[in-house]
Amino acid sequence: MTDNVIARIHNVELNIFKEFTQLTEALGIKYMAMGGTLLGAVRHQGFIPWDDDMDVGLQRADYEHFIEQAPHYLNDSHFFLQSPWSDSNYALSYSKMLDRNTFIEEKNNVNNARKGVFLDIFPIDKIPVSKDKQRKQIVSLRRLDSRIYLKLRYNVIDNPIRRFQNPLSDEQLQTAWDYKHQRQLLMIKFDDNPNLTSYKNLASQYSYDKEVFSEDQLAALIELPFADTKIFVPVDYDQILTAIYGDYMTLPPEAARTEKHITRLIMDNQEFIL
Repeated sequence: MTDNVIARIHNVELNIFKEFTQLTEALGIKYMAMGGTLLGAVRHQGFIPWDDDMDVGLQRADYEHFIEQAPHYLNDSHFFLQSPWSDSNYALSYSKMLDRNTFIEEKNNVNNARKGVFLDIFPIDKIPVSKDKQRKQIVSLRRLDSRIYLKLRYNVIDNPIRRFQNPLSDEQLQTAWDYKHQRQLLMIKFDDNPNLTSYKNLASQYSYDKEVFSEDQLAALIELPFADTKIFVPVDYDQILTAIYGDYMTLPPEAARTEKHITRLIMDNQEFIL
C-alpha cells in the first residue's frame, strides 16, 4: 500500500472517529481504544503507520445505547452505523461506522454487506471465572459465527458464480437473524452477574487470554494524543498491551509491516488497487 493511499484511509478514519467521539459525548458514553489503535496511540501517538483500521470498545450497556441512538444522529450525514441488525447481509458480531462516500474491498472477505472505510466498534462483556465455561462460551460463539458466515455467503475468495446467485430469500435472512440473536444472547449471558469482575472483547482476533480486562482497567481512562486529536485509553495500557503483544514498543520486522484489511479503495472519484 502506498503512503499516499494509507494517508487517505487514515484521514477518512480519523474523521469517522471524530464523529464517533462527538456522539459518545452527546450520549454520555465512555469508550476506549483497543488493539492496534491502543498500540498506535501509545507507540506512535496516532495510527500505526501501516495499519488500515481503527478499533474502539464500549461496555455492553453503553454499546447497546450507542447502537440504539446513534442512527438518529447520523440520518442526515454521510456516515452509516453498520450492525448485525441494520444490515441484514452483515455477519459480524460487532459494529462498524462507515463513511458512505467511500467503497472498499477487503482481504479474504467477500460478501454482500455494505462497504466503506470504517471504524470498528466492539462490545465488551463479562466472562465467567470457570475455564470450562469460558471454553464452552467461545466455542459456541465461533460455531454460530460459522453458521452466519455460511448463511450470508461470506467467502475467502470471490467466485464468478456468486454474481449469478439469486438474492437471499426472506427465509434465509430470517434464519441468519435467528443465529445472530442466539449469538448475542451467548455474548451477554454473564453480564447481569454482579459477582463477575472480568470482561472481554468476545469478537477479538487475539487468543482468548489476550484481551481480557478487569473492572479497574475499564473504569480508569486517560486521554492520549492521537494524530491531530485525542483518544481515551486505559490508564493501565502497559499491562494490556504487554498481554497482547509482549514487547510492544519494539517495531515488528519490515516484512510484517503490512496492511490487514483493505485491497481496493474508491473515494474522490478515484480507484486505488492495493
